[in-house]
Amino acid sequence: MSLNPFFLQGSPNEQFLVQDLINEQLKIYGIEIYYLPRKIFKTDNIIREIQSSKFDDVFMMEAYINNYDGYAPDSDIMTKFGLRLKNEISLTISREKYEEFIAPFLEGISSGIREGKITEYDFADLITRPKEGDLIYFPLGERLFEIKRVESEKPFYQLGTNYVYELSCELYEYENELIDTAIEEVDNTVEDEGYITSLTLTGVAVTATATPILATGGVSEVFLNNDGFGYTSAPIVTFSAPQSGVNTATAVAITTSVGNVQSIERIELINAGIGYTVAPTITFSGGGGSGAAATCSVNTSEEFNIFRIQIDNKGKGYSTTPDVIIDGSVGSGVTATAVANISSSGEVDSINLTRPGFGYTEAPTINITGLSTVGFGTFIYNETITGQTTGVTAVVRDFRRDFDISTIDPPINLRVALNTGKFGSGEVIVGSISSARYVVASYDTESYDNPYDVNEEIETEADNIIDFTESNPFGSY
Repeated sequence: MSLNPFFLQGSPNEQFLVQDLINEQLKIYGIEIYYLPRKIFKTDNIIREIQSSKFDDVFMMEAYINNYDGYAPDSDIMTKFGLRLKNEISLTISREKYEEFIAPFLEGISSGIREGKITEYDFADLITRPKEGDLIYFPLGERLFEIKRVESEKPFYQLGTNYVYELSCELYEYENELIDTAIEEVDNTVEDEGYITSLTLTGVAVTATATPILATGGVSEVFLNNDGFGYTSAPIVTFSAPQSGVNTATAVAITTSVGNVQSIERIELINAGIGYTVAPTITFSGGGGSGAAATCSVNTSEEFNIFRIQIDNKGKGYSTTPDVIIDGSVGSGVTATAVANISSSGEVDSINLTRPGFGYTEAPTINITGLSTVGFGTFIYNETITGQTTGVTAVVRDFRRDFDISTIDPPINLRVALNTGKFGSGEVIVGSISSARYVVASYDTESYDNPYDVNEEIETEADNIIDFTESNPFGSY
């Protein structure tokens, strides 16, 4: 038996009227909140756990607080790890306001081009309604809440439809999500949360310096006659002893891969030796390959060749391998050449000779170039910084540059989160947006501050109860 056709059971005009009345009541008795939709970049394929997400859009809207007498009862839970504050609240928002003000925006950015870049976000197929995991900023309490449940059918189909969403929210537990809404009041709520690492920076990069040590009777040039093949690691290079037995030349082999064949690219001399009157023999051993062969010439004149290059100051701030320029007169001789190697901390670790040369009557000048300009700019909150030597990245949380006229190079404090590794002391870091560049003076790996972090205390107490050095700490059977 069908319904009575003479009664409408709710006409569209009646539904519009109820929705307008609800919207008006929310504007009169509600409060203004900020709605932050979660953008999901990566989820676990098995249990669909969110692994990477961010909040960088915010919408202001009105909401009614259902639990007007305070946070929900029993929202503070005592656990074995301490007191957990859930502070649950229930909010009612307008369905029409969400569907007309927020949903179209989310649908537009779920897949498409934004700010000149192709973006794809996983909204878990919940664009038309508020979704669990989104955040609500509650200005009265200056707190962020996470939506745990969305009730879309309460009240239950008055006049044939629904008009509001009821959001059950809990106090947000930060898990290193990126929050960058450009609203300082919102962003500051998580500024000091998560794993925060402190970097002490310096604006001064120091050029490395070196001094050549001269001698006679050394190797003047090495010739790679056959680069060999099949090397899995650098082979050991051995020179025969000099005729006078003063100092045997030493060198290292630098390998390269061409067409999936690993071979020797060049020979770098650590020292050219002293006391050779006849060219020594060069042999290669180890490395898993074969076929490499090299010969050399020696300096038999009374003029000097470079025996080795001594590093006086390793410098700091090198992000790429610097050039080594040897400037000095050799007359009719051969000019020496050398290459530098830098460490992960941005210092010149060693300088090897690729050609010791000969014909020097006095020590040449060693110039080490290629130092990038550093010590300028201001890092921006939430931008990504990259270590130019290690490749480690992190997200900026706080940047403070305190100028002190009494100090030539005052320390600069940078606090970062979401580190992908450990920065090297002495390396240059660069901001992705600001292009600011500074040198890492020191790196604090234990700088996070969490009052609820008691892992070490728990482990200590556990060791006092159970002897984990036993194969079966719970007893023998």
